[in-house]
Amino acid sequence: MSEAFLRSLFGLEGKVAVITGGSGALGAAMAQGLARAGARVAVLARRIEPANATVTTIETAGGDALALSADVRDRAQVERACATVLQRWGRVDILVNAAGGNITGATLAPNASLLDLDPDAFRAVVDLNLIGTLLPSLIFGAAMIAAGGQGVIINISSMAAQRPLTRIAGYSAAKSAVENLTRWMAVELARRYGSGLRVNAIAPGFFIGEQNRSLLLNPDGSLTARGASVIAHTPAGRFGIPDDLVATLIWLCGPGAAFVNGIVVPVDGGFSAWSGV
Repeated sequence: MSEAFLRSLFGLEGKVAVITGGSGALGAAMAQGLARAGARVAVLARRIEPANATVTTIETAGGDALALSADVRDRAQVERACATVLQRWGRVDILVNAAGGNITGATLAPNASLLDLDPDAFRAVVDLNLIGTLLPSLIFGAAMIAAGGQGVIINISSMAAQRPLTRIAGYSAAKSAVENLTRWMAVELARRYGSGLRVNAIAPGFFIGEQNRSLLLNPDGSLTARGASVIAHTPAGRFGIPDDLVATLIWLCGPGAAFVNGIVVPVDGGFSAWSGV
């Protein structure tokens, strides 16, 4: 198989990618993967210091990157970030909505009842994941449309969207809404502006991040009871590592996925395929 053929399917040379949440464990790996595939990458995060760290890693490897500070729930901040990208590179071809996560107050204690759920924390986690996906999609999507209606939006869902997982009602509801929004945007944008605009999602399985580390691992690195249950229900027998997401991301962003629209791809070690029996 020739290198030219592979580039024709998966190459992102000359593309401009924006990734929200690009300073987190998963977001940083995806940002670096996009850069290795040839894209120029804008790394957007609430705090500029970790975004700069991701950019430094990309630039050290020979890539072209830009750090941006913005809260994905704040329209004005996202609009300023978009203007900066357009000023720097003149276009936006790819948006990855990786910003999100859970909030402590929206996670029930092991022995708590659903009736103990804090509605304000529930609202906050929905805002972070759902509104934090919608606003960048509207703003960077408008830039794609203005440039001729070519572009790719990739949202990040979760295993929690598809099947009930104990304790994380707010996060589960928010990610379910992200999946519905993904399909809705895919249909609406393609019908209105043409097949050059595509929207898909990736649903990671269980990856260790700062937000879930204490739920899945003890301080000594051993599995908690919840972590052991996750591994027991994951046929691959391990947690994911951030680089496990990169190949799927590059495929969905690349020319070879031109007829792929409105899907959610699980990258989960078989978790969603197994009944547990």
